[in-house]
Amino acid sequence: MSQQRLRIWDLPTRLFHWLLVALVTASFVSGQIGGNLMVWHGRCGLAIVGLLAFRLVWGVVGSTYARFASFFPTPASLTAYLRGEWRGLGHNPLGAFSVFGLLGLLAFQVGTGLFANDDIAFQGPLYPLINGDLSDTLSGFHRLSSDLLVVLVVLHLGAIGFYAHVKKDNLVKPMITGWKDADPAQGAPASGGGPLALLLALLLALAAVYLGSGSWLPPPPPAPASAPAW
Repeated sequence: MSQQRLRIWDLPTRLFHWLLVALVTASFVSGQIGGNLMVWHGRCGLAIVGLLAFRLVWGVVGSTYARFASFFPTPASLTAYLRGEWRGLGHNPLGAFSVFGLLGLLAFQVGTGLFANDDIAFQGPLYPLINGDLSDTLSGFHRLSSDLLVVLVVLHLGAIGFYAHVKKDNLVKPMITGWKDADPAQGAPASGGGPLALLLALLLALAAVYLGSGSWLPPPPPAPASAPAW
């Protein structure tokens, strides 16, 4: 096959990916340590809300291989991949399951975290919208899903290592540079995802962060004045 240098991943997709890696790592570490770091745990969670909202929009209006429609796994594509007959660029059908699984679990993780509490001093920004019992339940789900997230991340890293050492296909480098050496018969270079699409995705991401932050909630009523001691 004749190899050419093809543009695969646009800059917004690459920035999303590496920012998500950094924020998930920071969230995990701060959540495990707890204490004063829980403030940063909450901030990282809100930032992840914005990133996920951005990715959902970018998965519709972004460039070719960032769009969900370009790599949504179907029985036919998955069968072709398992038979070694799939030819394409971007996420392969099996990798697509990993992508959707991680995005879905992260959405559940931050969604429950917005309403969670740590039984000490930290409460999620949307905690006032629910009662304490429901918050405790969601807090339990939040902790359990973090364990599942670790499992998925390990599997994801294992797959990257397998492709690098067994299939001789470096998946990390294109996610850094945006370019990949590939046969043009596998697909055309990425296109689309212009400035207007980027602006729309950023605005909706900011809106998601604002809603998740609880800044729109009315301030809590002042504490009742204590009776004077005579």
